[in-house]
Amino acid sequence: MKDGDIFHPDFKTSPFWWEAYRPTLGDRIAVPKAARVAVVGGGYAGLSAALELSKQGIDAVVLERGSLGEGASTRNGGAVSGGVNIGKSFSGKAAEVDPERAAVMLSDGYDAFALVERLIAEERIDCFWQKRGRFQGAWTPAHFAHQQSRLAALNDSAQSGAYMVPRERQREEIASDYYHGGMVVERSASLHPALYYKGLLEACRRRGIAVCAEAEVQGLSRHGAGWRVTTTRGTTEAGDIVIATNGYTGALTPRLRRRIVPIASHIIATEELPEDLARSLVPNGRTLSDTKRVLCYYRMSPDGKRMVFGGRARFTQADPLLCARVLYGYMTERFPQLRGARITHGWTGNTAFTLDALPHMGEDAGLHYTLGCNGSGIAMMTYLGYQTARKIARAANYACAFDSPEFPDHVLYNGNAWFLPLIGSYYRLRDRLDRMLA
Repeated sequence: MKDGDIFHPDFKTSPFWWEAYRPTLGDRIAVPKAARVAVVGGGYAGLSAALELSKQGIDAVVLERGSLGEGASTRNGGAVSGGVNIGKSFSGKAAEVDPERAAVMLSDGYDAFALVERLIAEERIDCFWQKRGRFQGAWTPAHFAHQQSRLAALNDSAQSGAYMVPRERQREEIASDYYHGGMVVERSASLHPALYYKGLLEACRRRGIAVCAEAEVQGLSRHGAGWRVTTTRGTTEAGDIVIATNGYTGALTPRLRRRIVPIASHIIATEELPEDLARSLVPNGRTLSDTKRVLCYYRMSPDGKRMVFGGRARFTQADPLLCARVLYGYMTERFPQLRGARITHGWTGNTAFTLDALPHMGEDAGLHYTLGCNGSGIAMMTYLGYQTARKIARAANYACAFDSPEFPDHVLYNGNAWFLPLIGSYYRLRDRLDRMLA
């Protein structure tokens, strides 16, 4: 197949998920003059926080700089983790965390997964929720051994239902010999990320929550005991502020910006595949990922007809056609049988990593924040928004494990991640060396 032939004639540089829900301005609700809480950022975390605040009898306004859902909430791969990724850095390796604290975090990861499932049921969100588990392929035998060493913690603290699959049984999980076995995590799921977002947005609207599109926040200043919030569509006064900007955190909050490293992730979707081929690729319908530093994550579309394949074609935003070609190469390395399948969609979005590889909520200079999904945005951002709302409402009966005054920065980092291309090249080299030496 010639390089140009990998693209379908109707190829789009927009998410496949937008075929079901496209980010919208809605009815362009006016920015209210005042609200008890102003939430900056209208993604999963922002909507989850506003929704829980409403349930606690507290009015909130959500301020989104663009269309509703145009960020990572409708651009991600749709995998929902039950805590398996907590502490995993953008290198793909686990960060060093005190075992006792790690156990509490994994327990909260369990709660995050349960929250997503509960919200989908309570709000009747039709988003193809599928609890079919995850298979994480081991890039080398040493990675397989490391996975095995994590089983007890995952099962004891996050009730993950995790177990190992040796290489000789790998085809029970994936129609490929690419990995050295891997780990199955049964308590993991997938959904349609844009329809999940749409469901959260509709839940907010049913409760009369003002979710304001094209209301970019340009300034935050103290006003009496509260805040004055200046947006492109007017000014509002609020008692508390929640910063829920995650991978799109910018100059509005420079202290927080220097604690977040925005990493671009890129995804492609194939055309509809022949039925027998589509059914054979992932026999148990799980989501898939791997242990490489430059990791990939992939799954079948909710209807089981397409491969949706994501990864770090580049660590920064780049030409969608270039990234689609790179991902196509990654995909066909794993599935040679997909050579000839054309790509219909290729897109990108930012995910937010932190310098300690952990999600964070807390307060900084009087601002509440919920930041740092570290690649687990659906569960973590929904959960941190919910927990932040309960903290403001004083309804929480325990301190969330991710609510800590420790949110590391680095003296040489100001939010400009100029170094990411260099890191990406280094990690690719390390991955190749690991494989060669295995």
